[in-house]
Amino acid sequence: MHGKFKLYLDLIRWDRPAGWLLLLWPTLSALFIAAHGFPGWHLLIVFTLGTILMRSAGCCVNDVADRDFDKHVKRTANRPVTSGRIGIAEALALGAVLALAAFGLVLTTNRAAITWSFGALGIAVLYPFAKRFVSMPQAVLGVAFSFGIPMAFAAVQSRVPPLAWALLAVNLLWVLAYDTAYAMVDRDDDIRLGIQTSALTLGRFDVAFVTACNALHILLWAWLILDRPLSALGWAFALLGISAAMAHAAWQFSKYRSRSREGCFMAFKSAHWLGFFLFFASVAARQIG
Repeated sequence: MHGKFKLYLDLIRWDRPAGWLLLLWPTLSALFIAAHGFPGWHLLIVFTLGTILMRSAGCCVNDVADRDFDKHVKRTANRPVTSGRIGIAEALALGAVLALAAFGLVLTTNRAAITWSFGALGIAVLYPFAKRFVSMPQAVLGVAFSFGIPMAFAAVQSRVPPLAWALLAVNLLWVLAYDTAYAMVDRDDDIRLGIQTSALTLGRFDVAFVTACNALHILLWAWLILDRPLSALGWAFALLGISAAMAHAAWQFSKYRSRSREGCFMAFKSAHWLGFFLFFASVAARQIG
């Protein structure tokens, strides 16, 4: 039983929290923005646990969908489903249990959030298959990884205002940036397997694209959250967070500019810090401001 539990933890990437942190920071930012400050412990816990559960469920579906590709890529060949240590039905069953647990959390919110959760689930299931049909499947991932934003607004305000969709669109730029850097890691394997990714679609413009998306994401997010008069302390902390995000984006550039596997993977693994810094700025703009 202990060995099986360890396989389940490997399947949901429990030892790699960077994946769910990439979803968590924009979602929590949206909660604070929608609530004009602290959203309350209930919603904070629901969306934190829900994010972890849905990301874990997504890993189950993704590994089943990609099992025939993953076995040809050194980085993914030893995943539990790909290596045959966990069966397809078993992985899908675990994913379903995790998704149902997340839905149970959503049921404690309101009708608007419950309604939007079905859209989030649909996009999460669709993404793993997008790379077979879309030249930039990272755009589909961007919507899936950003859907916590409208759900957060729905849970707080019982509606999804234009600001929520603007934040989703801006967050999409960030997802395109870090997932393109991630795709640059497996460029050679993806060419051999015939998989479509943004890194291959962009060709020699990949580095410029990642850099531009990161920069636009930070600037536009800052513009959206600094939409009201702030106190001196609010301005100071908000600008501190935005400046830290810019500095981290510059550090990431120094890693992926060479297009080396190690550098691109390091940039991807650390991308969640950029999200944290903008979360810090968002909290400052609403809680302190």
